[in-house]
Amino acid sequence: MTETRPGSRGRPRRTSNRNLELIALRLFAEQGFEETTVDQIAAAAGVSPRTFFRYFESKAAVLLNEFDQEVTTIRTLLAESPAELSVMDAVRRAVLAANSYSAEDVPELRARVGLLGSVPELAASAAVHYDAWERAISEFVAQRTGGSPDSLAALAVGRATLAVCRAAYDRWVAEAEADLIVYLDAALSALRSGFDDATLGVPGAGADVKSVAPR
Repeated sequence: MTETRPGSRGRPRRTSNRNLELIALRLFAEQGFEETTVDQIAAAAGVSPRTFFRYFESKAAVLLNEFDQEVTTIRTLLAESPAELSVMDAVRRAVLAANSYSAEDVPELRARVGLLGSVPELAASAAVHYDAWERAISEFVAQRTGGSPDSLAALAVGRATLAVCRAAYDRWVAEAEADLIVYLDAALSALRSGFDDATLGVPGAGADVKSVAPR
């Protein structure tokens, strides 16, 4: 998409959702999230606010765009998981793969996570996106157990997985003593020990634990 601002000369400037993301992140870092306006982001990109809203419904959506892509990636990876993998091994592998970042991407990721964890407005905006992330896990559990995504087992795994991953992200931002994958792997490995296939009621995995896996 291109846009020529009134009175400008030469070739029209090009913008994209990625360009707007990078500009917005820079301004958030320099000025603060609350202090940065959509008008400022658009002006820095050389486009109108209307063009900004063609890509994002709000400035908060700029930070959540990558999160939505992660949900899509996790869904795809879970759908491709080998049947011989346990539920939690498949979840762990998918989450780790979806969160594998190159070194040059780390500063941007750290900035995103830091903002999501520290700005109240963003926490409220992120809720629906967290629900989608959680639902992707719950639906996979339901598919493997033959139950409903709203069953106790599916909901427990979805919500617990989201919780431990958010904890891993928070500690990674605060400590930065190792790669993000190390924190996520430690959290998911601990969770895996409590949700084996037999406990979840996966057919053929052993005796059901009815207190955990009612349909």
